[in-house]
Amino acid sequence: MKIVVCIKQVPDTKGGVKFNPDGTLDRGAMLAIMNPDDKAGLEAALRIKDECGAEVTVLTMGLPKAEEVLREAIAMGADKGILVTDRVLGGADTWATSTTLAGALRNIDYDLIITGRQAIDGDTAQVGPQISEHLDIPVISYAKAIKVEGDHVVVERQYDDRYHVIKAKMPCLITALSELNEPRYMTPGGIFDAYDAEITVWGRNDLKDVDDANLGLAGSPTKIAKASDKVRKGAGEVVELDADASVSYIMGKLKEKHVI
Repeated sequence: MKIVVCIKQVPDTKGGVKFNPDGTLDRGAMLAIMNPDDKAGLEAALRIKDECGAEVTVLTMGLPKAEEVLREAIAMGADKGILVTDRVLGGADTWATSTTLAGALRNIDYDLIITGRQAIDGDTAQVGPQISEHLDIPVISYAKAIKVEGDHVVVERQYDDRYHVIKAKMPCLITALSELNEPRYMTPGGIFDAYDAEITVWGRNDLKDVDDANLGLAGSPTKIAKASDKVRKGAGEVVELDADASVSYIMGKLKEKHVI
């Protein structure tokens, strides 16, 4: 069985977010981590590998530094890492990103593709389903449990206050929730192996059946009108009143702001 997990290196928002003049994220200037939903998807693939036997390949698109999350994934137990990086791919929205990843996936043998539900830097939940559409394979989104039965997968799909049980024949694509599992830690031996591993690097010319008009910032139909850092709140107003006066003061402020 062959599983491909699409992972993304995302900004660690605890370290602050920086923007380029065109409104896109300045990823090279920020601390980065593996996207949490993607890490849960990777753990799901590794559990299938442990239980059923599988080859797990991790695929990412990003700057050259995105190699770091591939090595992290290998240290956790993945077998191979592929980085898709090229200047012409920069600034991609979800459409251009899914087009790029689908172009890479057409070069890979797979039975199952797993992506995270969404990335914390965009929160769109669009890339996984778009990839399935490009590749013309079934998709099951919002997975909270995954089980392999022969050439099928059985997935519990989160839906409001309940879940659906959906069975699909492979090849198919699943998008994973971060609540799906608790990802394992890297092992010391895995870390040494990961930094000895060879990462495959692909560029624009390695993508199959894609049009330049659908790649990068130029091929992104979504345009950012405005972007800014989080506005810091002021220190506020400090008052010292007794209990009765405090109640009157607070009620007055709530009425002034039309809260009540």
